[in-house]
Amino acid sequence: MEDRPVQDDALELFAPLGPTYDRYANALSFGQDPRWRRFLISRVDVGPADTVLDVATGTAAVAIGLARRHGCRVVGVDQSAPMLAEGRQRVQAAGLSDRIELVEGRAEALPFGDNSFDALTFTYLLRYVEDPAATLRELRRVVRPGGMIAMLEFGLPRGLFRLGWELWVRLGLPAAGMVISPAWLKVGAFLGPSIRDFHRRHDLRELWQAAGIDDVEEQRLSLGGGVVLWGRA
Repeated sequence: MEDRPVQDDALELFAPLGPTYDRYANALSFGQDPRWRRFLISRVDVGPADTVLDVATGTAAVAIGLARRHGCRVVGVDQSAPMLAEGRQRVQAAGLSDRIELVEGRAEALPFGDNSFDALTFTYLLRYVEDPAATLRELRRVVRPGGMIAMLEFGLPRGLFRLGWELWVRLGLPAAGMVISPAWLKVGAFLGPSIRDFHRRHDLRELWQAAGIDDVEEQRLSLGGGVVLWGRA
């Protein structure tokens, strides 16, 4: 039987998680996920007159953070309608409906013209697409020349810290997911192999440079558990 597209797996995985996503992403990362997102937002060099595209926006946590920190307009894109529904509620509760628009769409075929945005962010995206290199080229396409692109992804710790990471993703994370809900059990079982396999097959810096993103910088966070890259289109 032919394997399902990874995008379909991602849709199924995240569909039930919207109302609880931010809470348990915080808890299961020991509070690091919000910290990583804040660092990502801090790397984006934009002002109130600029518009940022936030791809894989999910519940709009990064979109809200961008609008609050930089005063910019944000368009958030995600392929999951349930996650976007939760995101719209959070945008409205934050009083930012005039500055944040959420749109259903896929990162591999963005519904925007060339050079449409002053900057672009994306979070935990490349593990969920069939062709990360082609997807990065598509992201680059919609950013004006010189505009910033910034990404947050899970990393692989090195040395002795890798042992602790392996114990958590192999044993602790699935056990914690089992306690929360069947949907989070699936996430807990999926995440470790997904991260490990992605970094085995891809070098992030090489992907970025091949996509035409220049001046790429990288910061590993939380002993390597998170990684933020940023550069210029």
